[in-house]
Amino acid sequence: MHKYILKRLLLLIPVLLGVSFLVFTIMSLTPGDPAQLILGENAPKEAVLALREEMGLNKHFLIQYFNFIKGAVVGDFGRSYTSGREVFEEIFKRFPNTLILAFLGVLISVCIGIPIGIISATRQYSFLDSFSMIGALLGVSMPNFWLGLMLILTFSVKFRLLPSGGFEGMKSLILPALTLGVGAAAIVTRMTRSSMLEVIRQDYIRTARAKGVAEKKVIYRHALKNALIPVITVIGLQFGGLLGGAVLTESVYSWPGVGRMMVDAIRQKDTPTVLAAVVFLAVTFSIVNLLVDILYAYVDPRIKSQYK
Repeated sequence: MHKYILKRLLLLIPVLLGVSFLVFTIMSLTPGDPAQLILGENAPKEAVLALREEMGLNKHFLIQYFNFIKGAVVGDFGRSYTSGREVFEEIFKRFPNTLILAFLGVLISVCIGIPIGIISATRQYSFLDSFSMIGALLGVSMPNFWLGLMLILTFSVKFRLLPSGGFEGMKSLILPALTLGVGAAAIVTRMTRSSMLEVIRQDYIRTARAKGVAEKKVIYRHALKNALIPVITVIGLQFGGLLGGAVLTESVYSWPGVGRMMVDAIRQKDTPTVLAAVVFLAVTFSIVNLLVDILYAYVDPRIKSQYK
């Protein structure tokens, strides 16, 4: 297990290099001059050139990237072009907001998706099964930003029950968490149903029923535990994806998270902030996936034996 974890961590190095180089290249090719954006459109040309030299923007593209990697190795990702503060200081300030939002979104998806998936599998082809699958299809099909706008129009504009954006306490979490959780719940529902249908047709489930074991015990103790592995995979991927992919939702609700910070940084061509955020989220996503793989070993002892 220790060798497996070390190997996965070492594989992060080429992944981070590839991701950072790709993002750095895209940011370099996008139109706009960070120095001009900082000083304003009416700034003298001499001042813009001096600032470019001070920021190292007049150097070759590869030299700029090499300087970024050299600083990143020692934990220095530079300063934001717009605020002048350390970029990781900004990220750590906003990441708890993104983490809370992603956790609540996954919690909603689990609380909705797993029970509905179990009911659909145990009552296959019934009205409940058909209704839940139609609902899951709609949930998968709806874009997060559209659902977010509909929730704002309904609960904020029409009924004035919840705030439409910003961070004004726990009430501000409800709509963005629902926006993230509904789409994720649809995926969890479909995966739970599919996995449960496969498991409940196994011979050991028939044997348990033939021995007179109560149906609830057969479903929740025998079938569900063995059906959880693909569900855990989906939940882990959803959580990692929400940590780095809540950009649209955070923008719609003006949520002060890492996703909104990245959008603002891209608009201002704040390359250090964008690079540091992408690297941070890539590491977070990889660690979440590693923890999911380790969790497999505790759910299914057969997988744990493969690491020995």
